[in-house]
Amino acid sequence: MALMSMTGCSTLGFLQSKHQYAYVANSSNVSAYRINSSTGKLTPLPGSPFAAGILPSSVMANPAGTFVYVANSGSSNVSAYRINASNGTLTPVPGSPFNSGPFPASITFNPAGTFVYVATGAPDEMTLGGGIVREGRIWAYCIDASSGALTPVPGNPFAAGVLPSSLMVNPAGTFAYATNGFSDDVSAYRINSSTGELTPVPGSPFSAGILPSSVTVNPAGTFVYVANSYSSNVSAYRINASTGALAEIPGSPFHTGKSPSSIAVNSTGTFVYVVNQFTGYAGQNGTISTYRINATNGALTEIPGSPFTAGIEPASITINPAGTLAYVANQGNSGHDGSISAYRINATTGVLTPVPGSPFTFGTKPASITIVQP
Repeated sequence: MALMSMTGCSTLGFLQSKHQYAYVANSSNVSAYRINSSTGKLTPLPGSPFAAGILPSSVMANPAGTFVYVANSGSSNVSAYRINASNGTLTPVPGSPFNSGPFPASITFNPAGTFVYVATGAPDEMTLGGGIVREGRIWAYCIDASSGALTPVPGNPFAAGVLPSSLMVNPAGTFAYATNGFSDDVSAYRINSSTGELTPVPGSPFSAGILPSSVTVNPAGTFVYVANSYSSNVSAYRINASTGALAEIPGSPFHTGKSPSSIAVNSTGTFVYVVNQFTGYAGQNGTISTYRINATNGALTEIPGSPFTAGIEPASITINPAGTLAYVANQGNSGHDGSISAYRINATTGVLTPVPGSPFTFGTKPASITIVQP
């Protein structure tokens, strides 16, 4: 990896590396692994795990694969690290951690890697059980291409729905979508490409299922998919290319397993993977529902063999950039350690096959995972 641009919110370039790395947000730190590109096996890196804030909830690498950022829900800040290009180890960037709003739940980037967005709770304490519940916020930051440091953009923070839980930017970097867990909808924003500022699109927010927990956009930027935890289904929408507005597609919502917590689309936009936390019985493994995407209308059809077995209380799924491997962070419970389940993806059928050695039992209560393939 080699930097090509070194100022302000500029685009970060890189040289390709043969290595793949995985970074996992645990209960109090970040575990780092080298991925065997042939087998999918995870091997801990020297110095792993690396210190983070309190209760990390989301981890994401910038598009160039040079920095890793972690949203810490318990300490209400963002930890930032430089990735060592030769061995994948992490070093805190100057000024880290950076302040965010309370209870940051999700972190994402625009495709150019110039801005980072963090979904957070309300400006003051929320009472979720019959008391006051206030709208959350989206915090936006400019990324210094040289140091990785974060600077709030003008107008920060931006209004969201109640308890925003997940955040995604479309592949063109023009729109952002946030699921709001306690208002059961999706906020949509137009992104100012120069400043990073967010402006609600016409019609926003858009209705979703009950307790939406995760959002993703297909690689073509034509469809949005939302996992709804309490209603146990996926809402699917067509994106208006001009306005960013969402229109639910025919057949939506699509049934999933119980309590879906995370959703991802493979790199070719042919399959959707949904992690279901529960099967209805305490201590039993969660599952991964897998669907083929109709390229014309965005509809989902569950593939043969789905759902596939995950670990105990799976919280997050990610797919490597090549679309060949999938990894699931399983939080576990009082009687079961957390783990990472790893799968090889059949490019034709979408079927998941556990890789040798899976699940891998590193870290405590892993909540989120990201993959870097410079």
